[in-house]
Amino acid sequence: MLHTRTTSARSARGDAALWTVLAAATGYGFRDAGSASLTLDLVLPLAVLAVAVPWSRRRPGAAVALVNGLCVLGLADASTPGNAHVLSLAALSCLLGARVAEARRPLLVLAGCAAVDLATCAVLRAQPVWWFYALTVLPAALLLPWLTGRHWRGRRQLAREGWRLARGLEERQHLVAERARLTERAEIAADMHDSLGHALSLVALRAGALELSPDLTDRDRADLADLRGTIADAVEQVRETVAVLQDPPGRDTSAGLPVNDTVEDLLSRAAASGVPVRWERRGASPPLSCLVERGMYRVVQEALTNATKHAPDCSISVRITHEPDRTRVSVVNAVPSAGGPAHAGAGPASGVGRGLIGLQERVTVLGGSLRTGPGSGGFHVTAVLPHRATTAARTGTPAPGPVTAPGRPAGVHGPASPSGTARRPGTGTVPDPGMAPDPGMAPDPGMGTVPDPIRAMDPDAAPGEVLPESAERLASVRSDARRRSALAFVAPVVAAVFFVPSAVYLAWQLTTSVLPPSRFDELTTGRPRAELAPLLPARAYPYPSDHARSAPRPPGARCEFYRSGRDLLDEVDLYRLCWSGDTLLTKDTVPAGRP
Repeated sequence: MLHTRTTSARSARGDAALWTVLAAATGYGFRDAGSASLTLDLVLPLAVLAVAVPWSRRRPGAAVALVNGLCVLGLADASTPGNAHVLSLAALSCLLGARVAEARRPLLVLAGCAAVDLATCAVLRAQPVWWFYALTVLPAALLLPWLTGRHWRGRRQLAREGWRLARGLEERQHLVAERARLTERAEIAADMHDSLGHALSLVALRAGALELSPDLTDRDRADLADLRGTIADAVEQVRETVAVLQDPPGRDTSAGLPVNDTVEDLLSRAAASGVPVRWERRGASPPLSCLVERGMYRVVQEALTNATKHAPDCSISVRITHEPDRTRVSVVNAVPSAGGPAHAGAGPASGVGRGLIGLQERVTVLGGSLRTGPGSGGFHVTAVLPHRATTAARTGTPAPGPVTAPGRPAGVHGPASPSGTARRPGTGTVPDPGMAPDPGMAPDPGMGTVPDPIRAMDPDAAPGEVLPESAERLASVRSDARRRSALAFVAPVVAAVFFVPSAVYLAWQLTTSVLPPSRFDELTTGRPRAELAPLLPARAYPYPSDHARSAPRPPGARCEFYRSGRDLLDEVDLYRLCWSGDTLLTKDTVPAGRP
């Protein structure tokens, strides 16, 4: 509310200052006119300006039309078409260009004002100088200030957009920093889940194995049971911490530190901890990228972690098969029987499948595929990875479907999707990683296809490229600048079409009404016009000044004026010849300046 009042007060002060300037120009023109009417030439224009100046904010076109009416009153004056209202017309026309964004309606207003001016000259049958004034001075006072106002508006708009873009870039910088912080949190979460969770699971497995040793006392077994419970609580706390640090789906899961250990080291530590695991590698080991090596490491690590947690007493089989262009990693663990240990199938209900979801994202980003679910011989985790990561070829990571933790019976984890597919809002059908028919199958190009509006707007844009908002604004500003430049070029050309013929005609009138001083001296009063005709120019000067017209003349005489020189850019003395019928009564000189 306070801001509105401040803006209104500032606008009122600006309008008052503008009215004061225009009123001063009007008063000066009234004083210079001498014999002007107080009501029509001073009071009425001041009242019209008092209405037009405030209107220039809400209805600038109407304000320009109102002030143009004052110029029309000048065209109706028999002495001279020019008056001080041209300055007011130019000022309000400039405000019209500065306050109205579009160009069509202002141009219609300007064209309408010019048409009214020309129609007034036609109705009053004005002399050529009035036509010249209506074809040159008034259109220039309408069009050129309007173009200046539009240029001013364009510069102000460009400056505002620049500051707005600067604020947007600053906000985006903060968002990028926040995104980097969240990405770092996600990497910490992934490392905690993959490394610390795996280590704690192995410790819990060793504690469970020691608990079954026959050499321990009941007190030792109770202590080991408490230790195993504490480790289980620690695992849950790690899961909760991972849930807090977890970034939303779609993050760059391929980032992170390189893996120092190999898959062989991981399996050797698991076997040394008592995990019943056996493994084999088939095919010649090709050179793999660091990302693929880490992805394969994480697949085996996550499968071992879930297997030792949910089926600690069951055998685990790991097979790594190197093919010509891809590597297949398969981990199979037997499902515990219904009569197995009580803790075999136990596990927290919260966070089920979180590790497999992250693993699905990691494998997908690398350009591979992951399949998890029960099968013949137990629970299967199968990953197919290319020898070189193809992250750049994939523009997004599909949201993984429901996954099942290995080692648990299918009924514990819930039934699989009957159709084997999961729906993601706004996209096509996404294959369920738990029901993929072929791990090595390439994604269907018809799935999840979304029209790219950027390609439609800019055919040269790369696929998936997002055109920034600043580029769209720059294109719009450039388009407006081109239109204004074209208009600024065309407007003078159109004005020249009217100005050049009028200027040529006026120059012809001035040069053909010149009476040289030598001939003026040869003129003798009392002689008839027929004898003096060879000394007179072709026509009289049609535009004498007001003080020349008002000079005393003989009663009943008709006076004509002639220019004393051919200078078109300077005011010269006028010769006045007064005739009584066809006889020259008097001849005198009217100085160029006011007497």
